Amino acid sequence: MPDYPAIEKKIQQVLGGTRRPIAIAFVDSPPAGVARFEGSEPSSCSFWRLAAAGRTFYTVPADHQNCPVGGYTHNLLEPERMPDLQQTLALMSGIGYIRMEEVGGVFHLDQSAKFVVYSPLADAPVEPSVAIASGKPARVMLLVEAAGRAGEMSNLPLLGRPTCMAIPAAMANGAVASSGCIGNRVYTGVGDDEFYVVLRGATLARVADEIKTIESANQTLTAYHQERRSALSTV
Repeated sequence: MPDYPAIEKKIQQVLGGTRRPIAIAFVDSPPAGVARFEGSEPSSCSFWRLAAAGRTFYTVPADHQNCPVGGYTHNLLEPERMPDLQQTLALMSGIGYIRMEEVGGVFHLDQSAKFVVYSPLADAPVEPSVAIASGKPARVMLLVEAAGRAGEMSNLPLLGRPTCMAIPAAMANGAVASSGCIGNRVYTGVGDDEFYVVLRGATLARVADEIKTIESANQTLTAYHQERRSALSTV
């Protein structure tokens, strides 16, 4: 497998902050030695918080039923819970949060997985389907540019609600940036001043290898633009 500790270090250094990037893998069998999640969480993205805090574990579809939106984007929602999804969408529509015609544009996985593995990126026990990282916009910019230089950045615009749709979007299209949504921010505790980047697991090493070049280029361009601003500003 790729050197995930080294990749995590590169990503965390470019993004700053203390929140660790995480790995998520959709698999048919749980990795050897990885514990099953025990307990209950209110949403699928709540597991991001646990992984970022250092835990490695796997979930089963039953663990994802508390959030019908996350269950839908992950294609894990059980048929008997579909009324919960409709109720949630009706609430969101009724308060003006969404328009019902937007729902068809929400990315979701085409196939359901038997198990979902969560871990800090450095501790990934299997190849991730995606890696998720967060940071302030100026730092996210650098990782997005590294993904672009690696030929891995998708053509999708900045994604918004629901945050969890960034997972299937990245798996199908390449790296995406997401502004997040209020539910995700409540459940994960991600900072109000932070955005997300979601990267495909198979191309993580290639993106990480471009970070140094992008950082150096931005340092050079910072001096270039500062000089131009000083020379050309007349106000």
